[in-house]
Amino acid sequence: RLMPELPKFDDEDLKSYGDEEEELALSPPAALMSVLATQELLLENVLECIPVGEFAVIQPLSDEFCLVLGYLLTWKLTLAFFKAASSQLRVLYSQYLRRTKSLNKLLYHLFRLMPENPVFSGPTSEVLNKDTKTFFTEELHLEVK
Repeated sequence: RLMPELPKFDDEDLKSYGDEEEELALSPPAALMSVLATQELLLENVLECIPVGEFAVIQPLSDEFCLVLGYLLTWKLTLAFFKAASSQLRVLYSQYLRRTKSLNKLLYHLFRLMPENPVFSGPTSEVLNKDTKTFFTEELHLEVK
């Protein structure tokens, strides 16, 4: 709930960024970027031996699973922050992500985490059903226990 409110604070300071000649960048919240940088390093260590094009098998509830989940949830917060920002702020934030190569790292990690065949094996899939259900066709219900 807090992430959409944060860009308003940067919006007030936006006027002071227009005077310099160099390409400008503005960091999303520093605490969020610090967590993201740490998670990028840890995830790179987990996925270092897996080339892009192949996929990593992450066992549910393992340490690696928790790391990947935390990384993806951090990106979800970052995207919620971007969505709430004005177009001028998005340009500055995207320049920061370009300089830190965070978006490149996200795509690199996603292409190693995405399963080859994302078949959904949840409670809605049936053996008799001819339509194969995938994670892209079914709605996921996440419940914290």
